[in-house]
Amino acid sequence: MEKVMRLATEKGVVIFTKSSCCLCYAVNILFREVGVYPVIHEIDKDPEGKEMEKAITKLGCNAPVPAVFIGGRLVGSTNEVMSLHLSGSLVPLLRPYQI
Repeated sequence: MEKVMRLATEKGVVIFTKSSCCLCYAVNILFREVGVYPVIHEIDKDPEGKEMEKAITKLGCNAPVPAVFIGGRLVGSTNEVMSLHLSGSLVPLLRPYQI
């Protein structure tokens, strides 16, 4: 869990993904469309990926990927991100990190 938290707080917006995950790609594109370029960590390419996946789940993320952190805080996975977006709450959270 320590590695996940360290990586999650490196930058303002961090997404843990898997290279073959289409929902991860969709969340990444959504963020880019609103002017945010998140740091992406592909856990399937990390030697500690399985442990990271377990840590993300223990932190409370319903699905281990995509796991979205904004300002070092776990926001959640695709469902939570899309709910925030549809309610109009996502962009205000991302505003400090827009380019």
